[in-house]
Amino acid sequence: MSFSELLNIGLMQGFAGLSLFAVLLLMGLGLAIIFGQMGVINMAHGEFMTIGAYTIFLGSTLAEKYAPSMMSTYFPIAIVLAFGFAFAAGWLVEWALIRHLYKRPLDTLLATWGVSLAMQQCFRTFIGPKEVSPTLPEWLMGSWAPQAGLDIPINGLFVLALTAVVTVSVLIALAKSRWGLRVRATVSNRTMANAIGINTQKTDRLTFAIGCGIAGMAGAAFTTIGSTGPTSGSLYIVDSFLVVTFGGAASLLGTVVSAFGIAQTQSITEFFMSGSMAKVITLSLIVLILMMRPQGLFASKVRR
Repeated sequence: MSFSELLNIGLMQGFAGLSLFAVLLLMGLGLAIIFGQMGVINMAHGEFMTIGAYTIFLGSTLAEKYAPSMMSTYFPIAIVLAFGFAFAAGWLVEWALIRHLYKRPLDTLLATWGVSLAMQQCFRTFIGPKEVSPTLPEWLMGSWAPQAGLDIPINGLFVLALTAVVTVSVLIALAKSRWGLRVRATVSNRTMANAIGINTQKTDRLTFAIGCGIAGMAGAAFTTIGSTGPTSGSLYIVDSFLVVTFGGAASLLGTVVSAFGIAQTQSITEFFMSGSMAKVITLSLIVLILMMRPQGLFASKVRR
């Protein structure tokens, strides 16, 4: 095998890692906002991802059956709806359950685990137990070949672009918007934030809902690389917590760095060995680094 062929294989394997990185980053961003900024352990986060994935599937089914002319345009619309549906579901869960459990992290873990099981059963009952896949628009199919022997999937490029837009938007919103100012004030000192007139309960609810909405967009991105079933989101919840913990619970920059490192390490090691062994090596490296830096790659902040 020539050097150019080995280089092409390495580049394609690296790009496969970027596709995994995109999904992990979107999941990690939503979780970092909820877990890192609010101190809530949301075990149902994967199910909000599943809501987004099913939204894409239902959009594809409706467009294919009732409006074939929209097959080329339904996908971007469905992504917006995926965010909206997951946002609405997150708003409802926070209002009905989470707002009663702040400052009780173990209680939020158990409560959201119950929500996770209930949502999975709802998916099985109302959508079906089998895994499904949407019909993707033609412009998402195929690959881009910058040189002979190097094929990069177009859907992977789209997912990376979507991830970049969402990530930059979240960072700008936290740094520049009124919502971001309220979140930072609440995280820094809740009592003082209340004293200066910030409605911290409304800020908590909006923050939780936005985190769930971002998970819904992660589900939309996931449909381009895999099929969706009732338990699809739960397969990513452990990796998502690893991303947030490894990067630093309250650091969005740490979330980006850790998602990239975990995805690339897993993708590269999978090229040389089985998927299970690649997972073991990735987890072992994370544990070793966390032993040296218990707070993660970037120091976390503590909610007061």
